[in-house]
Amino acid sequence: MASLNVGNLGEYLREQRRNAQLSLRQLSDAAGVSNPYLSQIERGLRKPSAEILQQLAKALRISAETLYVQAGILEERERDELETRAVILADPSINERQKQVLLQIYESFRKENSADVADVADSDGADGLENPHNE
Repeated sequence: MASLNVGNLGEYLREQRRNAQLSLRQLSDAAGVSNPYLSQIERGLRKPSAEILQQLAKALRISAETLYVQAGILEERERDELETRAVILADPSINERQKQVLLQIYESFRKENSADVADVADSDGADGLENPHNE
């Protein structure tokens, strides 16, 4: 099934469009994409370019990276991270500055936690010593 990713992309786009309460025509106008072309994308008949995906993401106020993953353009990374970022960016109740601050805080927590995981992995090989650097 070569169109599996394209079909998933189309279903995902349709879901995002409906969540944004936009008609097909409204989204096509907002993204600068023709109505028939957008319909074909949603039905899994066309695979859009990264540029078109970026226009659609902007019109839907979601992460372009999320659409790239759905389209198979980017490797699927940590799905939770992408979804969290998309939810923050799509929230209409906070302004753009607040969204950027939230994303910065989120990223700092992720970095802190990944450092903690690395520390635990390093200390597992320390033969039970409390200070593995004290040889």
